[in-house]
Amino acid sequence: MTTAILSLENLTIGYDNKTVLKDVSFSITDGELVGIIGPNGAGKSTLLKTIRGLLPKLKGEVLINQVNIEKIEEREFAQTVAYLQQHVDLSFGYKGKDLVMAGRYPYLQWWESESAKDEEIVKLCMEYTGVSEFMDTPVAEVSGGQRQRILLAKVLAQKTPMLFLDEPTTGLDIVYQEDIFRFSHNLCKAGKTILMVVHELNLAAKYCSRLILLGSGTIIADGSPDEVLTEENLSKAYNVPVQVVKNPLTNGVEISTKNIRDSREELLIQEICK
Repeated sequence: MTTAILSLENLTIGYDNKTVLKDVSFSITDGELVGIIGPNGAGKSTLLKTIRGLLPKLKGEVLINQVNIEKIEEREFAQTVAYLQQHVDLSFGYKGKDLVMAGRYPYLQWWESESAKDEEIVKLCMEYTGVSEFMDTPVAEVSGGQRQRILLAKVLAQKTPMLFLDEPTTGLDIVYQEDIFRFSHNLCKAGKTILMVVHELNLAAKYCSRLILLGSGTIIADGSPDEVLTEENLSKAYNVPVQVVKNPLTNGVEISTKNIRDSREELLIQEICK
């Protein structure tokens, strides 16, 4: 039997005693690429932040390697889980190499300088994500896609068995989006475990080994992409009619909302366009 690297047991989360998700339970094992999907406001990022210990839970438990996260020291946590947050402040003039090197800090004492090993790890991670040319470039001067690749190199340099990625492809063009998913897929094949918040359902279907669909304050579906991405599940989660079509050329799925206009919408369109 495979041991869970991450377990949630009857977890209830929210802000200021306002419940966002209630009694959420699931486990993740080594090598899984798990996408958390659902509509805006469903609690995807809140769930990831709570699992990382950045937000207090309202009820339940989060276990990393069978240990309650409240009992894990921050340095040990940072050596186990690397977290790529949704918004990163890059206003301090960090250069590419400096930002990626920050991923090595959990292994350094405050008086220690980076070693040759740290330098090599940073070099390899930047090479893997295709940003070696930006080692000495201020991160604020590169494109959004290049910035995300640098940030991905940073969490890889942290050398953790598990990665938490919060909407890592938001605002990127389709090439960079696919690259991030492809990197993640290949890392999991090599043994990493990744939990990521995802909006791009078609890419999630193509690359994720498992999806967790949130909606109405709970888990609506949890399983393989084929099991989760059904018209019934998605329509329930997003509260609109959703169409799922299998593409015979790519063998992937194409997901869209059904175009249904009511009489009120037609009247509004006519008024706006006068």
